Amino acid sequence: MPRRGQHDQSPGDARKPFSDQGGPAGRHAQTHDVEREEATRPKGSEPKEDFSLDLAPADPAAAVGGHADESQPAAADKELRQELGALDSDELARLSVLTVGTRLEQGGTYVDLKDLAGGPFKAIGSQEAGPDNSYVAKRNTDYELWNRLVGQGREPEIERPGSAGG
Repeated sequence: MPRRGQHDQSPGDARKPFSDQGGPAGRHAQTHDVEREEATRPKGSEPKEDFSLDLAPADPAAAVGGHADESQPAAADKELRQELGALDSDELARLSVLTVGTRLEQGGTYVDLKDLAGGPFKAIGSQEAGPDNSYVAKRNTDYELWNRLVGQGREPEIERPGSAGG
């Protein structure tokens, strides 16, 4: 029995685990191939890989994305100007409404200006803007104006089949 002030140095002692086996480092050497670990461990800092060329599109014009060529400002639509009377002409000019037949990006978030109560939705495959829709893409709308249209923090739903022009 250890005397007062002395500690039990057996393998089960929590203060010195595996003390009879060379401590934690000795136990590690028993359960792993330490020499192989040393030989295969990279030396120095890891090289920094540049993925920018892989991520960049081949056509820089395509990098912008969105529907810039397939939309028109909401201010150009007399009916929308009346329905969205709470917005001034500058805000209407900043809203890009998709033209009829424009294919929606799968997974993209949109709102129909003619049905703001329906809220934002995520587009599903093969969906397109119909003649009864005035879709605005979230990615083409500044966040302040988007939040004003749909409500701050309102999460999009998955579009219900048949409810859009596709």
